[in-house]
Amino acid sequence: MPSATATRRHFLRERFQDMSTNNAIRSRTSPLTHSQGFPAPHFACFLFVYVGFLTVTWWAWGNASVITATDLYASVVWTLPVLTSLLGLAGGLRTALRMRRTRSPASTPSAAHDMLIVVVPTIGRRDTYPALERVVHSFSHNLPPYFPHLRIDLVIEEDCQTADDIVALSLTNPSVRVVTVPRDYRTARRTRFKARANHYAAAVRHIEGEARDNVWVLHMDDDTGIGLDTARELACFVNTQRISGKDAKHLAQGVLCFPRELTAKRLIWLADAIRPGCDIGLFAATTGRGSPIAGLHGELLLVRASVEATIGWDFGPRTIVEDAEFALHFCQQYPGRSDWIPARSFGASPATVTDFFRQRERWVCGLLELTMRSAIPLRRRLLLLHNVMVWSCAPLAHPVVVLLIGIVLGDPNPNPASAFLAPVWALNIAYCAWLYWEGIKLNVASSAHPRRLWWEIACLVILSSLFAFWELAGILRGVLRFLRSGEPKFTVIAKPT
Repeated sequence: MPSATATRRHFLRERFQDMSTNNAIRSRTSPLTHSQGFPAPHFACFLFVYVGFLTVTWWAWGNASVITATDLYASVVWTLPVLTSLLGLAGGLRTALRMRRTRSPASTPSAAHDMLIVVVPTIGRRDTYPALERVVHSFSHNLPPYFPHLRIDLVIEEDCQTADDIVALSLTNPSVRVVTVPRDYRTARRTRFKARANHYAAAVRHIEGEARDNVWVLHMDDDTGIGLDTARELACFVNTQRISGKDAKHLAQGVLCFPRELTAKRLIWLADAIRPGCDIGLFAATTGRGSPIAGLHGELLLVRASVEATIGWDFGPRTIVEDAEFALHFCQQYPGRSDWIPARSFGASPATVTDFFRQRERWVCGLLELTMRSAIPLRRRLLLLHNVMVWSCAPLAHPVVVLLIGIVLGDPNPNPASAFLAPVWALNIAYCAWLYWEGIKLNVASSAHPRRLWWEIACLVILSSLFAFWELAGILRGVLRFLRSGEPKFTVIAKPT
């Protein structure tokens, strides 16, 4: 009888042949190139909403006789986000100026001399594997022309469900390897979840002598792929840092977009339009000016291997938003050394409304935990704390919600307590509308059919109140979980293919 090792090798060989066939088919059918960069933001939507809301608000204030409870409530919730709105708007203007100064999309930067290591941690479940196969193919297809020194590390837990499938996937490309985290691996601070996997992978690179300035690590999620334009922008950034001397950057991040074809439910896709808008606004204003004090994403995060080795990911057992915590430590140790780049990654929105709630719940709970962590200086946490408060209160500030509260209080027509608040209200409302408008524009531009449909815009406007309640449900779940101070739970939702 054949040995167990021989049987396993035979199985993996068959899987290798199957993967090769499937990838050949996928390379002819999947929209992987995305050769054109994303469009620069515009502000016609912002100005239209601003002028309209300001006009109505001033008219209402001029016709008000007394200040009511509804007026006071609206004056608080519609004024609170002003700092976030100003930062986001400044980031949007910065992005627009940068996109207008950028080179022609037809130009091609030279290949990067530095090594690039793509790190993809995955839980290795059956329902997440198809997305992992898709994104690994996008790396293998698009990165080699710009990064001849390339490796793709798939980080898995020992004995995960799809370990054999992932090993077979690694055999389809010599640049792909599997890094297996031993079951009994423990960090010094007992870190768990994704941060533990990242820390182990960084330790392996350090042992292999790759924690150097001329090695870059690109962190990606197991459902988030790239296009050819992404590879081009990454190479341009890396090449620029080689000639920047003392002003060289150590970290960069771009935009997370959601193509239509990667999302199971169109309504959830519309509700997620706000996320790319935040990337070109708030995150461009902070990360783009050198210090990611508003946080980072766990995908399309490019950092020098030497810097990552210095900071590490060993943040403790309660860490479930490791990317945001890494950002705060980076700000403390490398102030002014981050940048925003006009590059896109392509992810998938949650498959169900329940997953949408669970995703927001983890973010809110994790960020609240982080903002309370005294090990990080308060000055580094202030903006993040403010933004978490604004995000937590955002659904309660939706005009329909304020109207409903006014009906309950017997005054359905909220007016500003002072005429000076009218421009502030208009700024916040217009900025929120701009986030969704620019976000859906980016998502559509990243889709296989890059044209906005009239009914998508109509649904985005009409159903904005529904999306606000979805956000509110996830936020409330996260706040309650934080207040209970129970065992941290790292929720991994299903990944649409």
